[in-house]
Amino acid sequence: MKLQGSTELFQYWNRLRDGRPAPQRTEIEPADIKSLLADTFILELDARGAAVFRLAGTRLCATHGRELKGFTFASLWIGRDQAMIARLYNAAFTDKTVICVTYQGHTDTQRQNEFELLLLPLSGGRESPRCLGIVSAATRPFWLGADPIRFNVVDTVRVIDADLEPMFLKNRPAVEVPSLAPGSRHLTDLREPNVAGRRIRHLVVFDGGREG
Repeated sequence: MKLQGSTELFQYWNRLRDGRPAPQRTEIEPADIKSLLADTFILELDARGAAVFRLAGTRLCATHGRELKGFTFASLWIGRDQAMIARLYNAAFTDKTVICVTYQGHTDTQRQNEFELLLLPLSGGRESPRCLGIVSAATRPFWLGADPIRFNVVDTVRVIDADLEPMFLKNRPAVEVPSLAPGSRHLTDLREPNVAGRRIRHLVVFDGGREG
């Protein structure tokens, strides 16, 4: 994790879980993360097993130029990245895997900006599984929020070991962290079979659909 919003939300989530795979969704107190709420969201699974926005922060909605509640999460990404995004959120829902994604958001006017996405699993039973997340902009150009992001293109994916010392993440947020063992077996083939991820030590990095 590189950006402050991601690091702060991870540390809050990590304190709540207190050694468990994930905290209960009822333990999340919006007042505790009020400075982050504009960029945070909650995902739930619909009847088809697709992740949809249950809640989305005001700045996140403004970035995309629409109210995101009820929209499918994968629909924010370019078509060729949608299957990978689905595998990622399924790992978060099913295996309590923590996921960090960097990506480029594109507008209709060919502007683009870099973002960081963090997905944090929540416990709450099989009937209504949830995930907490945050999207942080690497920079905030003057047009962001006025010229809507229409689609996103994945740059990299990181599977985060939630048991690392939080102070380590705070002091060195850009350090590549080892994969979380329970979910890593599901992330060895996130894209099509002929596109392999690059393994750097314990980190698996998957190139996004971006060309050039």
